[in-house]
Amino acid sequence: MVRNITVTSVVDAVVNDLKAQVLTQELPAGTALTEHDVASRYDVARATAKAAIERLVATKVLERSTNKTARVVLLGPDDVRDIYNTRIYLESEVLRRLAQKHSYPASSRAANAEIKALWADGIWDITDPDMRFHTDLVAHLNSRRTNRVYRSLAFEVKLCMSQMQDSQRLSPEIIIAEHDRLLDLIGEGDGAGAARLLDEHLSRARELLVGVMGGVAGPESQLPCSVLPAPAAVGDLQRA
Repeated sequence: MVRNITVTSVVDAVVNDLKAQVLTQELPAGTALTEHDVASRYDVARATAKAAIERLVATKVLERSTNKTARVVLLGPDDVRDIYNTRIYLESEVLRRLAQKHSYPASSRAANAEIKALWADGIWDITDPDMRFHTDLVAHLNSRRTNRVYRSLAFEVKLCMSQMQDSQRLSPEIIIAEHDRLLDLIGEGDGAGAARLLDEHLSRARELLVGVMGGVAGPESQLPCSVLPAPAAVGDLQRA
């Protein structure tokens, strides 16, 4: 019997590895990448390197102006606000729609449990399960186009989240509590409440990240967590 396998092209492999290096900041923002650099780094043909760079430019991992060398995208405070506000607009409506059906994916609850387990082990790098929590909620709407629009933001969102969590400015305790409550509100059919909590959740992260990136953080950065028994102070988030 012939078995089905998934074949990853050389271009896909190069693209995925470069994305991973950008997210871990092995390739810092602003780093130049030429076809020669990529071809040498992976021992691939120049045509393969060119295709990988073009793919990365198209997905906003790299940026390149006319006749200039491609560089790792450099996000500033204005970019962060635009990315996170777009998330708020889109995800808020998704939560309202899911609440109408009292339905959310079990995978989002599982992703939050993974965050909880990582934090219990003293690990702050929770970008992957944090992102899965949100992308799985959007996917649960079962709208291919909505999902495609949301995923077009995915790399920029993960890049923002990795920079936030590397700085240890936002406690996983707050993330876990707000994620759990978001799912509870959806299950209860309270779409308006879920949308309000999402706004609090993402606005706090947005403004803290603006501050990390050298901008002036807005008042939302100091919002206490409304779902914890004793509101957690955002300004002192190191674990005791």
